[in-house]
Order: sequence, then structure tokens, then C-alpha cells
Amino acid sequence: MANTKRELFIKRRQRVRSKLRKMANGRPRLSVHRSNRNISVQLIDDVQGCTLAAASSLEKDLGIVGVNNVEAAAKIGTAIAERAKAAGIEECYFDRGGFLFHGKVKALADAARAGGLKF
Repeated sequence: MANTKRELFIKRRQRVRSKLRKMANGRPRLSVHRSNRNISVQLIDDVQGCTLAAASSLEKDLGIVGVNNVEAAAKIGTAIAERAKAAGIEECYFDRGGFLFHGKVKALADAARAGGLKF
């Protein structure tokens, strides 16, 4: 049976999130969403079902509106690390959400780690 690209993406995303749910012991989830034009990240508390902190390439104060490259992803990673520290969060789980861990997603994760988030 030939799976479409979208079906394979959804399978990968469900596999990643199911593994995270099994080992999530109260820590928030750092969820990444990447599109062709933008990249965004959220710290989500799955127990309460709320977003604790977020950063996106659509924010004008980051100075990267309309830019979607590795450097922009690194700025977003730094921004989410700062906002997480301001919210009192130091540890989380990284949810790549079906996206492969290279390029923009890897740059975002490395910048968040350099900013002080542990995952």
C-alpha cells in the first residue's frame, strides 16, 4: 500500500508524541511546527492543556518576519529559551512533531539548549 507524504508525516508525528506521552512526568512539551514560510514553537503543559510560552517567526520584535531559514530558527530557539526561563521552566521534552531532526529543527533545538533549556 503506497502511503502519501502526508500520511507518512502523520504516522511519524503520532509515533513521536506517543513516546513522549509515555515518559512525560509532568514536564512540558516543546512542540515545533514548521511550514514553508514560517516556523513556530510552543511550550505546552499537557496536563492542564495550556500553552506556557511561545515564539514564532511571525513576531515583529524578533526581526525575522518573512524569513524562514536556519538563522531565523536559531533566533526563535533563543527566544523560547528566554521566555521559558521567565516562566520558570528549565526542563522539557522536545516534540519535533513529525519533522526530521535536521536543518531548521536542529538549529532551533541547539539554540534552545544553548539558551538553558534541558531536554
